[in-house]
Amino acid sequence: MLLRRPAVAHSGRPVRAVEAPAGPTGRLSDLPPGSRATIVGLADGAPPSTAHRLADLGFTAGTPVQVVRRAPLRDPVVYRVKDYDLCLRRAQAAHVLIRDAR
Repeated sequence: MLLRRPAVAHSGRPVRAVEAPAGPTGRLSDLPPGSRATIVGLADGAPPSTAHRLADLGFTAGTPVQVVRRAPLRDPVVYRVKDYDLCLRRAQAAHVLIRDAR
């Protein structure tokens, strides 16, 4: 039997998905360039190592995020989070749940 330890951020708290509030929600990977949204949490199906890394990069609940630009073949994508830009593959961004900031 394989037991999995929960992913833990550097703060020592477990990283887990948050229940999505009412309103339109989706995945970060589906946003077009120039869009803004608020992060709701991470998907339950995210591998622990990916969830840990995303949390360390600042993809935490309540954080605003903006899609800056995409590479010509749609992957990777540059996102602006907490005053800095970073690049993620669409497969990684699909684990981030968002609420449109309309």
